[in-house]
Amino acid sequence: MLDINQILNDQEAVIKKLKTREYEINFEDINALHTKRKEIIKTKEDLSAEKNKISDKFKSAKDKSEKDIIKNQSIQIEKNISENKKILEKVENNLRDLLLEIPNLPDDDIPIGDESKNKVIKTWGNTKTKGVDHSSFFVDNGLLDFESAVTLSKSRFVVIKGQLAKLQRSLISFMLDEHINNGYTEYYLPYLVNSNSLSGTGQLPKFEDDLFKIANEELYLIPTGEVPLTGLYRDKIIQESDLPIKNVAHTPCFRSEAGSYGKDTKGMIRQHQFEKIEIVQIVKPDEAQKALDSIIQSAESILEKLNLPYQRVLLATSDLGFSASKTFDLEVWMPGQKSFREISSCSCFTDFQSRRLNIRYKDNAKSKIYPYTLNGSGLAVGRALVAILENYTDNNIINIPSVLQQYFGADCIKL
Repeated sequence: MLDINQILNDQEAVIKKLKTREYEINFEDINALHTKRKEIIKTKEDLSAEKNKISDKFKSAKDKSEKDIIKNQSIQIEKNISENKKILEKVENNLRDLLLEIPNLPDDDIPIGDESKNKVIKTWGNTKTKGVDHSSFFVDNGLLDFESAVTLSKSRFVVIKGQLAKLQRSLISFMLDEHINNGYTEYYLPYLVNSNSLSGTGQLPKFEDDLFKIANEELYLIPTGEVPLTGLYRDKIIQESDLPIKNVAHTPCFRSEAGSYGKDTKGMIRQHQFEKIEIVQIVKPDEAQKALDSIIQSAESILEKLNLPYQRVLLATSDLGFSASKTFDLEVWMPGQKSFREISSCSCFTDFQSRRLNIRYKDNAKSKIYPYTLNGSGLAVGRALVAILENYTDNNIINIPSVLQQYFGADCIKL
């Protein structure tokens, strides 16, 4: 959520930045509600002052009739205060609803435009020109089963069998250990969260159609581990000495993929359920760039240790996620598809999420400050598995990356 004072006091700059995201802000309604809120608060203060005066009069009243008059006045003021409170709550909710719809402001140094303006910052590794297509080759070998997944649920799910299931488990353990060794604390988290957690991290109200909601419950399946990892700190005041906070979790993720029909329908690239390792940092504002760099380095080091070619891409303004101010995508080479595919997004959200979640920290002056939140996928497990299958399969043998062999217990899978 943007700071309303920034919106109202720096309108020209806010309009300019949001236009680069193709978003037009409703200043008129925001300003009207903000003004109304101030008026209601002034009325509230006046009523409180009047109530105190009447209380003093009641104490000094000398006879019953005078006290009865004052008492009736007090009852009326209490009714006015109660009514004022309801009006204030309604106005504040309406104002918050408007603010929740506004995306974050893009960072100054990112390209302006759509995804065609995304900028490749770094490339690593040697890309193979030939490789197996996982969506057909491993189905034929019986290790990926999309038909059984349809029988169990519907399309865009997969059943992974035998040695591939073990390889996926090995990847999860390897990635978690790498992040823990880099100073992250591991968490096991709920896979069902409430609407406050989702609105706090920016999934609601914008992406409600992409979520799986539990019938007759105010609960949703998580679209990413970012939601519970960041939501842990909702309405909390953190001590400055506890920053930076660095957390990691392995979770399944669930997305309806609304609006993506016809895209990546083959194979494991775009699934309704997938595994992901998520890393989150909460830091002081002046340490955000250092934190973003470290998140990127943590994700890239895993790709490099797996010897998977990749590129780092700086996203342009219109390609940013709703809550992000700056994002670098890491895209791994998939030779079976002859293309780079996203395997991690590493983002800085400034204080956008901490305002929505009401996360603050106390500095040395005892001021309460909104920290910056950041996260990254470290990595998307299913896509890492696909990248290994397409890059490491040769003559019906899946060669296991050397760093995974201690987890997997062998150096190859013979098909």
